[in-house]
Amino acid sequence: MDNNKEKKVMTFKSGQLIFSRRFSDEKLCVPLAEAGVLYKTVADLPILPDLATQLEEELIRRSIFGTAAIEGNPLSEEKVAQVISEAERTKKMRQAEKEIQNLKGAYDYVRTLTAPGTRLLLSEDIIRTVHRNITDGLDYKDNAPGAYRNHRVNVGDLEHGGRYTPPKCLDDIRTLMKEFTEWINREGTMKLAKPIRAALAHYYLGLIHPFGDGNGRTARLIEALLLRLEGIKFVPVMLSNYYYRNIDSYFIAFSNSIHSKEHDITAFLEFVLQGHIESLREIKERVISYIRVLSLGSYYRALREGKKITQRQYDLLDTLLNSYLTPFTRADLFNVTPLNLLYRRVSDRTARRDLDKLTGQKLLVFKNGKYTLNTRILETG
Repeated sequence: MDNNKEKKVMTFKSGQLIFSRRFSDEKLCVPLAEAGVLYKTVADLPILPDLATQLEEELIRRSIFGTAAIEGNPLSEEKVAQVISEAERTKKMRQAEKEIQNLKGAYDYVRTLTAPGTRLLLSEDIIRTVHRNITDGLDYKDNAPGAYRNHRVNVGDLEHGGRYTPPKCLDDIRTLMKEFTEWINREGTMKLAKPIRAALAHYYLGLIHPFGDGNGRTARLIEALLLRLEGIKFVPVMLSNYYYRNIDSYFIAFSNSIHSKEHDITAFLEFVLQGHIESLREIKERVISYIRVLSLGSYYRALREGKKITQRQYDLLDTLLNSYLTPFTRADLFNVTPLNLLYRRVSDRTARRDLDKLTGQKLLVFKNGKYTLNTRILETG
């Protein structure tokens, strides 16, 4: 049984590095419990496989944008989506575009490691392969894809808690990476809550900073890999976007943990757990929204089949549901596409009658001169 919360490793030129499992149970118990409830809620929500795949692909695009943007990639989210969608490029890519294509390849590699039923331990080979995928063909100074560095680097800045000097030479990095993979796979570490173990891997890879460049992207992808191996869906590819949206807090939480005299990692773990909670809340709302659209579509069809509404009224509801085109005015029925396609041969009086009927049945809500689809009608009765 492993009860030791610290593993001390002495290096040749860089002094001692301590792998620590010290954190405040009191501070983390509430966010861990909230994340646990949300995990179960999301897991219990039914979602069609096609929609799940569509959602996963969208989240990966956002994650690639976020993790690249943290490191200064200038491409917009829309441009990132465009680059990813182009399977092969015949023209020479700029470095920013190549970074995005590399990240897509790295995400694809992680997916191959996390197929259903896969069981594996984190290894140096996996970490180096992820880094190779991320930095292959990129013009980064003093960086060799998949190879540990043998030069001094500085991390951080005064604005976010000060600068930090990672281990300085190749022999020390080799020692620390060997000790790190042994520690992250150790019984005591494996028994930690899933988000905490993955966050510790992220944190200590950032601390060791084993490569010449691409360390942050590699650490975030390894965190995602460990979460996926635990069967956690969606969140692994959402965290990078959370880190990007809260970039100052991200660096400060990292720095606060580095400077803890007790080797207490609570600051970084609290920050990461909040990312889990925000991501899970977003996914919960997204999935519920998908379910709501499907349920309302079935409800509208039932009303039409029961002759409670006309075909045109059904088409209007269905168009509003699938185009999210609300709120709208009565005049929009004649002037805004695709609504005007339904009402191009209809009088204003008939349009008013349709709206009055749908409002009377609480399918639409009228407020401040505009109509809104009542998406909560099945919840309120």
